[in-house]
Amino acid sequence: MLATKIPENISLDQVDIWFQDEARVGQRGTVARIWAEKGTRPRIVRQQQFNSAYIFGAICPQRDEGIGIIMPYSNTEATAIHLEYVSANVTPGRHAVIVMDRASWHTTKKLKKFNNITLIHLPAASPELNPIEQVWQHLRRRELSNRCFKNYDEILDVCATAWNNFIDEKGAIKSLCMRDWFVKF
Repeated sequence: MLATKIPENISLDQVDIWFQDEARVGQRGTVARIWAEKGTRPRIVRQQQFNSAYIFGAICPQRDEGIGIIMPYSNTEATAIHLEYVSANVTPGRHAVIVMDRASWHTTKKLKKFNNITLIHLPAASPELNPIEQVWQHLRRRELSNRCFKNYDEILDVCATAWNNFIDEKGAIKSLCMRDWFVKF
């Protein structure tokens, strides 16, 4: 396991719990429910091309903060870049415990260790324990589903807009992702 101990010189009141994951957005995107007149069957266009991008996101419900980047692939290198970005944005004097799933690119020993980050991995096949999954559902429901993208650049623009709209909405992270079980930590 890649998880490390929280440094002994860090007290629990200096620890922030973050949740990390990535979501694919692309031309073979999500088809979601839409409102329609009773008795009708509305048609949704679904693309057959394969361009996609990945939103790498990390959220801290306690602080109502989120950090995200958009990458062309979901792999060890992309995860390392995202963790560097998170580490650079952790408030000085604070320590981030990042909870993530057990994707192979999250558990590899190739990931750099950071002084201000501790990684903790969820049990296998337990996405319901990661509140950032609700963020992906929220973004798909509001901005990413039932769309056709002209090209990769449009995918990047839509992903950035969707993520930034969510992050800029005061209280959105806290209200969607706060859980009693980690508040008592």
